[in-house]
Amino acid sequence: MKNLLALAFALVLAPLSAYAADFKEGTHYTTFNQSPYSGQPTVTEFFSFYCPHCYTFEKNYVPQIKAGLAEGVKFEQNHVDFIGREMGPEMTRALAVAEVLKVEDTIKPAMFSAIHDARRTFASRNDVRQLFVDNGVSATDFDKAANSFMVNSMMKKWKKAQQDSGIRGVPALMVNSKYVVDVGSVQSLAELTELLNYLAKKG
Repeated sequence: MKNLLALAFALVLAPLSAYAADFKEGTHYTTFNQSPYSGQPTVTEFFSFYCPHCYTFEKNYVPQIKAGLAEGVKFEQNHVDFIGREMGPEMTRALAVAEVLKVEDTIKPAMFSAIHDARRTFASRNDVRQLFVDNGVSATDFDKAANSFMVNSMMKKWKKAQQDSGIRGVPALMVNSKYVVDVGSVQSLAELTELLNYLAKKG
């Protein structure tokens, strides 16, 4: 929350111009994995549907961050399970199901809005299934995906990334499964994007 508010305040004060920033480990980012990275450069946002700051980040910053990433840098999102008590894992499953069924562009805004705008309560997987049904996904397709090997594998992968990175608050940004960004250290969205591209290239 503190980092997100710091970024929001900086965006009001600073122009969206390019920065020749001197990014430093321990100030702008931390390294939690010393292993060489050889995969596709990737920026990962950790978020929770239950987090109001994640909802703001999704609406106001994510589209611009994605547009500002260098060619070849992938943007992905992982759902954390430590918010929402017993429904945390079910919301993680919901995002995985949405991605497997390729309806995340519909389900993500619908889920955020249901929780934060409509104040809808989700108490079980049946409640999550109903939101999918309300947004054009058949209950059969939801159940098949929810219990699939692919969804369970995605959830395990996201959980491991969450634990390995040491992330305890959201929204949070990780690059190349090695670096966690200190969002509060940057002065504008342009500088944040430059930092993300710098770390993506760093490997």
